[in-house]
Amino acid sequence: MKESWELNQPFTKCIRWQLEETTDPLHCPFHYFCASFYHGGDYPPSVDLLVFFFALASFLSAVAFTLLDFAASSAGELNVGRLRLSRRHLLPSGPVGLPLAVLVLSHGHSINTIYPFSRLAPALLHVVYVSALAFRNRSESEAKYGILEATTVSGILHASANLDSVIFPYYTGLEAAAGSTPSGACASCVCRKAALAATGGGHRGCSRTTVAVAGAVCARMVCRVMGEGRWRGWMRNAVEGVGWGLVARDSLRLMARGGGGVAASRTALDVAVHGGVSALVLLNLARIVYKFSNSVASKKHRHGGQRKIVASRDYEEIV
Repeated sequence: MKESWELNQPFTKCIRWQLEETTDPLHCPFHYFCASFYHGGDYPPSVDLLVFFFALASFLSAVAFTLLDFAASSAGELNVGRLRLSRRHLLPSGPVGLPLAVLVLSHGHSINTIYPFSRLAPALLHVVYVSALAFRNRSESEAKYGILEATTVSGILHASANLDSVIFPYYTGLEAAAGSTPSGACASCVCRKAALAATGGGHRGCSRTTVAVAGAVCARMVCRVMGEGRWRGWMRNAVEGVGWGLVARDSLRLMARGGGGVAASRTALDVAVHGGVSALVLLNLARIVYKFSNSVASKKHRHGGQRKIVASRDYEEIV
């Protein structure tokens, strides 16, 4: 991976490709050149390592709190009140982790010394998605709750936009380098048989998944402010279900096709990183199913106990 990355690094630094008229429509129907390069330098290796450990810590915190929630469901009534404050601040979608993720993604162009951050960036955003869907803010104050959820939505939208600014040049440059031939007119001039697609036609940050996750958080806000009515509850569950489905689809697709969603660019790093995120998504889906089955079973048990009490009272009256 490193050889091809270093070989194509000038192309992956291009932030705007320009299509110009061709003088050879038969052999060069599409002629592109890079109209604007990213001229900022790369950060030192220490920054790459800090970003890697931040992404790893975000993933592990999401896994840890998912397992704690599993334990709470298994124990029935596990007291997690003391963990709420720490969970809020340690989650990737919390008031500490989410701004850091937005900051990292906004500087993703310069995180390329040890590894191309474009390979890791989609996974970091998906961990934020999973955290936002899986864990709700439990603030008692309505105003505080509204501020936390509004900042979560804003952070998700900013993070997805920043992700596009990171992966668009990288994967578009890889596509330009791999699927083109140099025209010789300039250093970045290439000839193509087909039009050049952004990210090579692969993954995007601002997508239906982003809208679904942000919509799920907004639906929770509506239910909290206006009350948990029957139809509002169904609406919230439906939007959350769509969000989970899209996140699972994207994670599995990225694992199978690479960080840019293009099979030709897949590496062992993509399989490991996005495989871990896919496992986290599936673990949370299993947690949701488990909690739902426990809820149904407890309701049946409670209603059954009430029927037994009523029957015993009727029997006593008859006797």
